[in-house]
Amino acid sequence: MAIRPLLRWPDPGLKRKAEPVSGDAAALARDLLDTLRAAPGVGIAGPHAGIFERIVVLDLDGVAETYLDPVILSSCDETARHTEGSIAMPGVTEEVERPARIRLRWRTLEGETREEEIEGFRATCLQHEIDQLDGIFWIERLSRLKRERVIKRFEKISRRA
Repeated sequence: MAIRPLLRWPDPGLKRKAEPVSGDAAALARDLLDTLRAAPGVGIAGPHAGIFERIVVLDLDGVAETYLDPVILSSCDETARHTEGSIAMPGVTEEVERPARIRLRWRTLEGETREEEIEGFRATCLQHEIDQLDGIFWIERLSRLKRERVIKRFEKISRRA
């Protein structure tokens, strides 16, 4: 078990774009899953742990899935709202509106390329983590007023910790 240290907002690494996966993806995925479960959370992208490679691990309902070099090919016009937060900004959440369905392409740990239409909470999680791979932190999807409120709440929590 290798729990990696997490970057905390506003670390500039959270704005850095990730590169395609090049190393031992299986070992990296295991480390990220261990880190995610220790955090705890439902999703983690490589940059959260200072690994600037395009890898996402989700752990939804006890089922862990790894996505290597994920790309959103398309999204629908219909939107959905879900409460989001980040292991890089623990203790604060806010509702974010995103496309309700996406078409995703990624590689598996076995090297197989997959493509699938995904909806619901899983689609929200993947969009959130892929944003992170692109250097977009989740609060950037909020209105300026909501973003400022989230930042103030996080700063207050951080001072108490």
